[in-house]
Amino acid sequence: MADVNVAPSLLDDSIRKSKILVVGAGGIGCELLKNLVLSGFNDILVIDLDTIDVSNLNRQFLFQKEHVGKSKAVIARESALGFNPNVTIVAKHDSVMNSEYNVTFFKQFTVVMNALDNRAARSHVNRMCLAANVPLIESGTAGYLGQVTAIRKGLSECYDCNPKAGQKSFPGCTIRNTPSEPIHCIVWAKHLFNQLFGEADPDEDVSPDTADPEAAGDAGSVALQNQASEAGNVTRVSTRAWAQQSEYDPSKLFGKFFCDDIKYLLSMDKLWTKRTPPTPLSWDNIPEEISDQQGGLIKDQKVWSPAECVQAMVSSIKILYQRSKELNGEESFLVWDKDDEASMDFVTACSNLRSHVFSIPKKSRFDVKAMAGNIIPAIATTNAVIAGLIVFEAFKILEGKWEECRHVYLNSKPNALNKVIAPSSLDSANPKCYVCSPHPEVTVLLNVSQMTVQSFEDKVLRGALHMISPDVMVDDGKGTVLISSEEGETTENMSKSLSDFNISDGTRLRCEDFHQEYDLNITIIDREHLEENREFTVIADPSQLQPKAAVESSGPQPSTSSSKPAPSTRATESVEIDEDLDVIFQKGCANDDHQQEPSIRKRSISGQADIGSASKKLRLSENDIIEL
Repeated sequence: MADVNVAPSLLDDSIRKSKILVVGAGGIGCELLKNLVLSGFNDILVIDLDTIDVSNLNRQFLFQKEHVGKSKAVIARESALGFNPNVTIVAKHDSVMNSEYNVTFFKQFTVVMNALDNRAARSHVNRMCLAANVPLIESGTAGYLGQVTAIRKGLSECYDCNPKAGQKSFPGCTIRNTPSEPIHCIVWAKHLFNQLFGEADPDEDVSPDTADPEAAGDAGSVALQNQASEAGNVTRVSTRAWAQQSEYDPSKLFGKFFCDDIKYLLSMDKLWTKRTPPTPLSWDNIPEEISDQQGGLIKDQKVWSPAECVQAMVSSIKILYQRSKELNGEESFLVWDKDDEASMDFVTACSNLRSHVFSIPKKSRFDVKAMAGNIIPAIATTNAVIAGLIVFEAFKILEGKWEECRHVYLNSKPNALNKVIAPSSLDSANPKCYVCSPHPEVTVLLNVSQMTVQSFEDKVLRGALHMISPDVMVDDGKGTVLISSEEGETTENMSKSLSDFNISDGTRLRCEDFHQEYDLNITIIDREHLEENREFTVIADPSQLQPKAAVESSGPQPSTSSSKPAPSTRATESVEIDEDLDVIFQKGCANDDHQQEPSIRKRSISGQADIGSASKKLRLSENDIIEL
């Protein structure tokens, strides 16, 4: 391979002497390694715990079919050396969060470049770079969108300075009774797959929810007896057993889920006083609704008509039923797979039929796959552009020109200046950041009588706050040790509740993570009940905290909009964002103020939604917001 150096000539010496850490050898990481070796960087360490999957081959070009199952870091090193065999590349098949990769380890590098795909690792590397005072270049892609930003302690905001989108969740009654968005119907269709063919979960029931607090007092049970046809009257047996008895007759399945159950929902008339009521479908009269504008589109890009959905539903049911009959022993159920043709056809067809019933916009098979798989399809060209931008930012850092470093955004369409790549100046650190501010502090709302020490460590400290080895002391004047990173030292505390240690409303905890060299003060607020049945809520900015009396006296509020059903008292249905998605938080699009985008909501670290302007984030669709 010819020696190609795209770096500015004045930087040659700085580049040769620099030592680079690349964290992640996936979509962005492969492109980045290639760029680094062709730019003259001679000393590179790449770390990745992942192994190569066949689904990586279409965009992670350093990997070939024979590499499937092998270490990404190791194979990426071998392939990158083909571009320049004179470069020193060390590959580690390991997690960057392991204790051996401490602050001393990070201090040896000139620049750290993140090409990660999950929030916890991003946050951890951010803290390690802050502690080691080493520049970090963060990056992310989501479909056609991407971003690169440089981070340096004291000179710019850090990765944790801005809240990230929380886990998507929907009340069970919204999924079962009052869907208002395509994602609600897609989640329902995935639950239906599990009820019919997969591992059935009682919390994923797809039948109308009679415990919906909004429908209290309705004559739903009477309506069910009067209106349910023979095909749909399945109250005496489970959905799976009834479907097996009918040998998965598509017409009977259709009749129950898209006619009889819908009629039952209509009988719960309180649900529809401020909503558009659903319209039951008839097996004998399926509307076509085929648009001429879709004539040139391939199957995955078309939005199927109800008739086409029925055809796909029938064919997929036949295939899935046959597979289920062939199962035996421990494999007694099917597992939904976004890459399986029949599974995807089933969910696409059923979700769009339900969307039609509830007058919700239908989605193409491609869109359903992205939403049902909780991913945004990775695009090789986006990764390539972002990897190039990472190296350009590295050049500025090596020149010592931090004032020229930028947030750089790759947009899916040109902005007002006809640009798809839009830079903006780096923002200063958030003075209330719970990571990089001089005195990091958060408030945690929870029930001290119900929250155990073990749950507090696992879910709050490690899960929400991304600590690795936390030590916690109660600020009670006695120095009570609640949690110790030394194995076995506080084992007896783990099963006890926080209240057992006299932790109450207003108690302060001092937390230290020696591995991350990170200190945090936590104020505990005791709340008997939290919104949406949450177990806890973390608030980084105390000004967001509502008075306890106001929260407890407010109680559940009735729905006032067709798009916002009242919260259920039942368990919520969670839709998790896939951790394979390379995304980071977007602050703004430079020179993009004239794009007409509606205002949208972001979820703060407290879990409470607030309104943000369109210039602060990119909308991927009308249903899902990915904050880059």
